[in-house]
Amino acid sequence: MALRHKSALKRAKQSEKKKHRNKAVMSTLKTLVKKVVVSAEAKESQDIKENLRLATAYIDKVAGKGLIHKNKASRIVSRLNTRVNRSANS
Repeated sequence: MALRHKSALKRAKQSEKKKHRNKAVMSTLKTLVKKVVVSAEAKESQDIKENLRLATAYIDKVAGKGLIHKNKASRIVSRLNTRVNRSANS
């Protein structure tokens, strides 16, 4: 199906750009969360704190831009904090 209107072509280009940008952002988010989880399991105290700080900041940034819902962001941060605290107490 070929798009005939200029506006439809433009919207298709814009949505393609957004798709790639969103995919990159979500990939980074997952990587940062995974780093926190791995460092919590390995119990590397310095890495845990730094990774948690970076992940929390990035999650809040992504939620602020509307890529994920604010409640989801809060839930992810809460679960990361719980995991880190459990590993610190063990």
